[in-house]
Amino acid sequence: MIARLLMHFLVALSAMIVVAGLAYVYVKPPESMRVDRDGVPYFTPPVVNPMTGEAILVEQLVKHYKGGR
Repeated sequence: MIARLLMHFLVALSAMIVVAGLAYVYVKPPESMRVDRDGVPYFTPPVVNPMTGEAILVEQLVKHYKGGR
């Protein structure tokens, strides 16, 4: 009887910890979930290349100015 009660308590405690953790990450996400390793925010729209007028990704622009391929 006591083992069954303790198991229910452990399951309830685990569920509350998981829900609280997910709520915390949803309300205040860590910085690594907002930007990539180059500092470019996720879901950034493409930008216009002033030389050609075509749309390019911001990640390509960052790689170009950082000297990467």
